[in-house]
Amino acid sequence: MTHDWSRYWRSPDRPLEAMHAHFVRHVYHRHSHDTYSFGVTEDGAQAFKCRGSAHTSAAGMVMAFNPDDPHDGHAADQLGFTYRILHIGTELVADALEDTTGRRTGLPLFAEPVLDDPLLARSLHALHLALLGGASALRRDELLRATLAAMARRGSRSSGTVDARRPAAGGTALIAERVRSRLNDSHLDDLTATDLAESAGCSRFTVYRAFHAVYGMAPSDYQRQLRLRTARRLIAEGLPLGEVAAQAGFADQSHLTRWFTRTYGVTPGAYREAAHPEPFREVTGGG
Repeated sequence: MTHDWSRYWRSPDRPLEAMHAHFVRHVYHRHSHDTYSFGVTEDGAQAFKCRGSAHTSAAGMVMAFNPDDPHDGHAADQLGFTYRILHIGTELVADALEDTTGRRTGLPLFAEPVLDDPLLARSLHALHLALLGGASALRRDELLRATLAAMARRGSRSSGTVDARRPAAGGTALIAERVRSRLNDSHLDDLTATDLAESAGCSRFTVYRAFHAVYGMAPSDYQRQLRLRTARRLIAEGLPLGEVAAQAGFADQSHLTRWFTRTYGVTPGAYREAAHPEPFREVTGGG
């Protein structure tokens, strides 16, 4: 059986990251990114849940996740899957679309997380190869602009907002927003369900139900995700992994490594290597 492997690249000066991976055993824990995430499946098939439905991305298909779109992922069969994925910051998307259209436009919203579009697949594949293959900066910028324009034109259904969550009742949405605000402000604290219930002015069960309905994950998963995003930032700044774990709210480096790998498909050490402008390396055992 082929081993899991992953290769990771990170821009040193822009919110742009790329990964090329093959996974058989690795299972992504439910998570989201604060960026757009565009993937293209090269071989096999990846199964995942997103926005309350099950989806499968087979070879040649494109995956499009809006910022804060909760999703998981695993191989659809025992042969695994190979894919390339890009994580692109919202400001970079906005700048690229403004450069293309000559005016500031709303950010695109992708209504479907899987697109069967060969042109988009080829465009994403070319951009990914350029990023990981050491193409010139000018060539990378050209491909990035062209790819984002194609994605917005062919894949998005609307613009002006980046919020793919399903509509929720007013009271439910208000409770969820109060809980999220408390978590955002205090994600490093050892909060309890009672703390969140007091912030929202309701029962602990109502907190869980409302938050899951609006944001697609449990409050504890969201808190861990905020800590992982803090860890990514600290790793990119060059802090030792032990210090990163402590400052990001993890019990120890092993705890950080376990959740970082489950969520992002690479170890903190591999991400640290990608945070520097050096040629990528292959990392085995991604799951």
